[in-house]
Order: sequence, then structure tokens, then C-alpha cells
Amino acid sequence: MMKQILFAGVIGLFFTLIGTPLLIKLLARKGYGQYIRDDGPREHHSKRGTPTMGGIAFILATIAAYFLSKVITGKPPTFSGVLVLGLMAGMGLVGFLDDYIKIVKRRSLGLRAKAKMAGQLIVGIAFAVLALQFADARGNTPASTKLSFVQDFGWTIGPVLFVVWAIFMILAMSNGVNLTDGLDGLATGASVLVFGAYTFIGVWQFQESCANAQTLTNPAACYEVRDPLDLAVVSSALMGACLGFLWWNTSPAKIFMGDTGSLALGGALAGLAICSRTELLLALLGGLFVLITMSVVIQVGSFRLTGKRVFRMAPLQHHFELKGWSEVLVVVRFWIIQGICVIVGLGIFYAGWAAEK
Repeated sequence: MMKQILFAGVIGLFFTLIGTPLLIKLLARKGYGQYIRDDGPREHHSKRGTPTMGGIAFILATIAAYFLSKVITGKPPTFSGVLVLGLMAGMGLVGFLDDYIKIVKRRSLGLRAKAKMAGQLIVGIAFAVLALQFADARGNTPASTKLSFVQDFGWTIGPVLFVVWAIFMILAMSNGVNLTDGLDGLATGASVLVFGAYTFIGVWQFQESCANAQTLTNPAACYEVRDPLDLAVVSSALMGACLGFLWWNTSPAKIFMGDTGSLALGGALAGLAICSRTELLLALLGGLFVLITMSVVIQVGSFRLTGKRVFRMAPLQHHFELKGWSEVLVVVRFWIIQGICVIVGLGIFYAGWAAEK
């Protein structure tokens, strides 16, 4: 069981450790450098020209790690695992087109807003519709039409509302990671922590699966999740790939993930939450992304209503930079906040299981 998870994590780590510097050389040779806002912290101007679109490295590494772990262990892929990887790759493709137009075509805003939204909607709808297909022997599909926190609860919202809900989650997490990706290593390190949490959740759900109810000490608290172990494999591959990328992305960054990476990571997080039946728990596990997104909402809302800004600059990480915190200090303290969110989220996840005893 654990071999798949171990192989996926190690292979993902290896591929980004050795593959990212090759990508850096390729992007630098092509002159695909990052555009830096003039109204941001002055220290960021030195980053202008740093290769971007680095998300390509961990997207490809994750996919390769997942399928190689299957080849090595002789285990077949599952619909849940492939759907989450497809969502990640699809969102990454939308981000890549945005980055490509920004960097290569020299159009500073990248994809036009309607085109970018259309791309995200197409990918999100395809994932949501397919996630309600492919029932297993127990009748479980990769996703459920019930809302979930630590498990599915109460209400069935129906397939149409589920698609709307799934799209909201995918867009919210993609934009959350995108807004967080403003400092060297911040979004990558925070994502590693959440993918680590989902690796644990997948293993726990597999061990406590309702498919094994007759052998469980606490069958009342079992989990009806279609492919929990495979979701742990995907999470491990993502965690390893992001760790390897972080080696090159940490301050001073040799490469940025760009929208290619941030949209892909957000999509992967939403996909894991939907398929593991922990949709609302994701708001806690990915608390830093929520916090940073809310800072933008508050800033924009306050300025439109009162003409005043709450923060010196939004997203929140730039507010603290303008207060005089160094970039590394902001990143490490925000990682600590994200770590606390993961600990609290996993604690609540376990408490939900223990409460059913």
C-alpha cells in the first residue's frame, strides 16, 4: 500500500530537482522572463526577467511520478486519480496560455479576462461532470452530490448545483494560490503542507474505508470514498514535485511558477477536496490561501465603499513587506500560519472520525 505513495513522492521530488534547472536554462535562453508591477515593493524590481512558467516542471513531474509509481507497483490507475491530474493539467494549460501571451507576445495582461474565465469554466465543468460518472461496485463515484466537511453530510444538492459548486471551489482555490504566489517560495511551500495533509487523509480514509467495514474497530465512522489510496498517491506526487521545485523557487528564486503553476495547484487542491469528500475542510487546510484572498476582497470592497484602503497593499503579503518585513521573514511566518491551519484541519478531521465512536 505505502509503496505507491513512497515511489510517487520520491519520483516527483527527483524529477523537479533535476528537471527544473533544465527548464530554467531553456526559458532563460528564450528570454521568457517575469513582468514585475511598478506599484509593488521596490525590492521586487530586481526580479524582473527571472524565468517564469515554472509550473510546467511540477505538472509534468507529478503526472510522470503518478504513472511510474503505477508501473513499478503493478497497480492500475483509478478514475479519481486521473480526474484530479486532468483537472490540474487543464488548469495549468489555461495558466500557460496566460503566461505565454504575457511573456512571449508581450501583452502585459495576458489572456483577456473572458477568455481566461472561459478556459477555467470548460476545464471545471468537464471535471465536475466526469466526477459524477464511473461508479464502483459499491456505487461510489469520484465525487458526490452531497456537501462534505470531514465526510459527506445531510443534503444532496443534485448534479446541476454540484457542477456550480465544484466550479466555485476550483476558481476560488486557483485564484487563492495565484494571489499567494507573490513572494519567492510562498505558494509552493504552503502547497507542500496541504498536499502532505491530503496524503495523510487519503491513507486514513483507505484504512477506515466502508469497503472494509466488517474488519474495522469503528465501522460507524467509515469513509465512503471511491479511491482514497490513489488520492494519497496523487497528493504524494504533488508534494514531492513541489518540494523539488521549492529548491529552485525559494529566495532568491531562480524561477517562478507563473499562472501555469498557480492555477494548476489550485485545481489540484480543489479536486482532492471534492474527491476525498472534504470540500469545506479545504477552507481550513488551505487557510493561508483563504486569508490572502480575503485581504484582496476586503481591500477592494473598502476602497469602493469608503475610498480608503485597509492595507498598505493587497494581497496581504505585500502589506507586511511595505511595513518593513523582509521577504524571507514574510514567507517563513506565512508558512507557520499555513502549518497551523493544516494542524487544526487535520485535528478536526480526526475528531470527526473519533466523534462517531
